Formats: sequence, structure tokens, C-alpha cells
Amino acid sequence: MPLGGNRLSSSSSKKSRRRQKPSAAASETTALVNSSTRTIQSVYDISRKVFAVARPGFLPPKGSVAELSRFLNDLTLQDVGLDANMPFFRADAQGHPKVTYLHFADTPKFTVGVFCLPRSAVIPLHNHPGMTVFSKILLGSMHITSYDWVKPQAASGATATTTQEGAQLAQLKAEHEYDASSKTMVLYPEEGGNLHRFIATTPCAVLDVMGPPYRRDQGRDCSYYSTYAVAAPGGDGQYAWLREVPCTFDLDAFSMRPRIRE
Repeated sequence: MPLGGNRLSSSSSKKSRRRQKPSAAASETTALVNSSTRTIQSVYDISRKVFAVARPGFLPPKGSVAELSRFLNDLTLQDVGLDANMPFFRADAQGHPKVTYLHFADTPKFTVGVFCLPRSAVIPLHNHPGMTVFSKILLGSMHITSYDWVKPQAASGATATTTQEGAQLAQLKAEHEYDASSKTMVLYPEEGGNLHRFIATTPCAVLDVMGPPYRRDQGRDCSYYSTYAVAAPGGDGQYAWLREVPCTFDLDAFSMRPRIRE
């Protein structure tokens, strides 16, 4: 998911406005988080094992991946102190379905947070360079499209994986509707749908645990893409050319600050 330290820290104007007049939504959520600290603590503790030696491109131990996935599978929106009636799940006064990120935990190894999407909100196609990401839908349903980059050695025959225009060949991994009954989705640095797009078909919330976090200063910023052209190596139609585009995605972000034992 596209959060990155820069996405939170760069919104100084948003932070300034919140200091002047804290929103009712932020106040309400902060109060609820106090009753869900135990759940967030458990997510934090298991994640710490998953990402103990996290570095760009690493693959977590299978046993730890299974443990965190099982725990997230059983979570509900209420378990993390949220409620479907909160303003985060409605369009703003201008009718814009803006995404809100609720930030629960941040370490050099991983981050934990919840993305809240009103109906029709979109998180554009983006990447997770060198990262492993666990995503669990807690509320509603969304249409997810995901891709993995095609490696040059994996391309059939002499098929090129880049174009002169800067587009790169990607294989479609998922094009489905998912909801709160769906199991935890896990993507990896080079497989599992490392690039994805979310479109909320109802008001929805998705919890993300990902690591190592985005780091612009290490060349691992979040990049956004559009479909340049459809490609079909081998004739199966499951490929597309993706081209990086400027970021036009904006979201609101609130730091929840639960009392976590590190």
C-alpha cells in the first residue's frame, strides 16, 4: 500500500490544520484505539518475528508468515477499534471519496496501519519495492488488480521486457473482487502481485502490515503506474505494459499512537 514515510511526513499542512481544529473522526478513533490495544499489540508482536531480519528483498520464514496470516484472518473492524459508521468511510462534503490512512505502528523493520476507503475510492496501481506486505480486508469489498514484473530470463523466446517509451512488461496475477470474508493476502518482493490497485465497491477497510517500509533516501519510494498497452506473450492475454506516471494520489493520515510495548 502506498504510505511511505514521505506520504505521512510531507503532509505538514494537514497536520497544521489538525492541530488548529482536530477532526471529530480523529478524536473518536483515538478514543476507541485504547480499547483495542491488546489486538494491536498482538499484531505488533507477531510482525516483529516476521520482519526480525527484514531488508529489501528478503523473504520471511514460512512459519511466521502462516502465524501472522492466521491471526489477521480472524480480525474484525471492531478488534482494531474502528466502526463502519465513522466518517472515514463516507465521501467528504464535496462528494470526493478520499482515502484515509490510520497509522498504528512504525519501526525501521515494518509498519502497521489501516486504509479506510469510502465507496468508489481508488488506491492507484503502485509498487512495493523489495517488500513483503500482508493485507486483510476488515470491512466491505473491493476490486483488486495485481501484477508482477516479468524478469528478462522468464520472458518467452526473445520477448523484450521493456520498451523505448519506458514501459515494462508485467504479468497479471489477480483481477478479482475480495471482501471481509477473504483470507489474508500476502505479496512478496517479486511475486504474489507486488503491484496492485484497489477500487472500493462498498465502504471498506484493509489492514496492512508491510516491511521493510518505503525509504525514499534508499531509492525505495512508492511509484505509480498506468497500463500503457495490453500484451500477450504466448497468446494467453495475461500480460500488460506498465509505465510509471507522476503521483496524483492524495490521502489523509492520522497517527493513532496506541500504547505498544516494544
